Amino acid sequence: MLVENFEVQSPNVEYSPEQIVSTYDYLTTNLERAPDGKWVVKPGSTKYQFKTDRRVPKLGVMLVGLGGNNGTTLMGGILANKHGITWMTKDGLKSANFYGSLTQASTVRIGNYEGEEVHVPFKSLLPMVEPTDIVLGGWDISSLNMAEAMERAKVLDWSLQEQLVPYMKDIVPLPGVYDPEFIAANQEERADNVIKGSKSEQVETIRRHIREFKENNGVDKVVILWTANTERYAQVVEGLNDTAENLLAAIQRNEAEVSPSTLYAVAAAEEGVPFVNGSPQNTFVPGLIELAVQKNVLIGGDDFKSGQTKLKSVLVDFLVGAGLKPMSIVSYNHLGNNDGMNLSAPQTFRSKEISKSNVVDDMVASNSLLYAPGEHPDHCVVIKYVPYVADSKRAMDEYTSEIFMGGRNTLVIHNTCEDSLLAAPIILDLVLLAELITRIEMRKDGEPAFHGFHPIAVLLSYLTKAPLVPMGTPVVNALAKQRAMLENILRACVGLPPENNMLLEFKA
Repeated sequence: MLVENFEVQSPNVEYSPEQIVSTYDYLTTNLERAPDGKWVVKPGSTKYQFKTDRRVPKLGVMLVGLGGNNGTTLMGGILANKHGITWMTKDGLKSANFYGSLTQASTVRIGNYEGEEVHVPFKSLLPMVEPTDIVLGGWDISSLNMAEAMERAKVLDWSLQEQLVPYMKDIVPLPGVYDPEFIAANQEERADNVIKGSKSEQVETIRRHIREFKENNGVDKVVILWTANTERYAQVVEGLNDTAENLLAAIQRNEAEVSPSTLYAVAAAEEGVPFVNGSPQNTFVPGLIELAVQKNVLIGGDDFKSGQTKLKSVLVDFLVGAGLKPMSIVSYNHLGNNDGMNLSAPQTFRSKEISKSNVVDDMVASNSLLYAPGEHPDHCVVIKYVPYVADSKRAMDEYTSEIFMGGRNTLVIHNTCEDSLLAAPIILDLVLLAELITRIEMRKDGEPAFHGFHPIAVLLSYLTKAPLVPMGTPVVNALAKQRAMLENILRACVGLPPENNMLLEFKA
């Protein structure tokens, strides 16, 4: 059963027109080691209060790479939903939807009614921005208007594109930062719409763009998201980008090793605007992380988790959790869109290889019954550029595991991923959740005042390949755990317990 909305009636929850305040007992387990070496587990409880602002703002979203495949697909999808567009294909009539979006197309269980499980839309847990109310803009190094860029992308059906052209033809991206040292040389012919000047001048231009976008569109808040080309990794150098002070000084000196994505992130931090990195490069060098923490501005990333890696974060968790021992994981991809062309350069591919390769680490580390210290599965990732397949990426995976009594099990999976149609809903979720997180404050028992979450937005981990976390925080890649973390924290904000699936009421 699906119900659209609900309200929690509990002495631990207070609703007002402006906010929801909940009191929540966070149950934990603490471990100690006795003098005789015995491990002792002690259940514990900490009281938290959560305060969520119910007043949903008018949201502006600025994409870096607005005119790329992801940007045009997201804009086209939002507009098609907003205007109720339908279109014919060889398979029949299609209508706009937000399939693939966690916030818009998934549900959560809130209880049982007369023996039937009751679910609500994910977006009903807390007040969220409606996707069709978003004001979308941003930057691109290509000067094509959004209708032309949509045609170039070759993602959406032609009959849908024809209906979207009137809404998109007059939208032209702002000029973007172009540095050929950080992306593949084959991107040069697209770069006819660039911000000139030194790096410090480029940062000031981006900051001005943010302020003007906010003012011209009358939006209350802005979220910036990088969906442009994958960059090579920037070198982390002492005195250059290791602290906020050194990073800002390096920008003033016009140091070559400060990447375009880091310039955008610096501009966002200086303007107090959340910044999410949807690509695998190390945008968040130590100096940028320090700056975001100093400014208390949300940052999140890295790299959209949409296809092969999302499946891997489910499958390896299943295998290891079932007591099977994956020993070889080989992942092959080929794709023909501009992302694939840019990744054909070794230096940019290396960024993607890193983000894809680390996804199994926490799952392997969780089971030392299977893996000896230092033991790890062989893990190989290959990406090839094949222009003909365009945005329809092919992903082929082979998982070989050791099983009972010396046996082996091999799973071979072929996955055809329409790359941008999977990525666009994830972009939507990232910006909606980033905005929501900025409206939630918390207070642990004994703390004098409410405060926001840590600026590094771990709650976005479900949507990223290489989750960015604060120093000392465990990195969790298992998809089910990431989803549970996000859902249960939002449940706590309305005074609901975590979903434990015990169903004891049916076991007496």
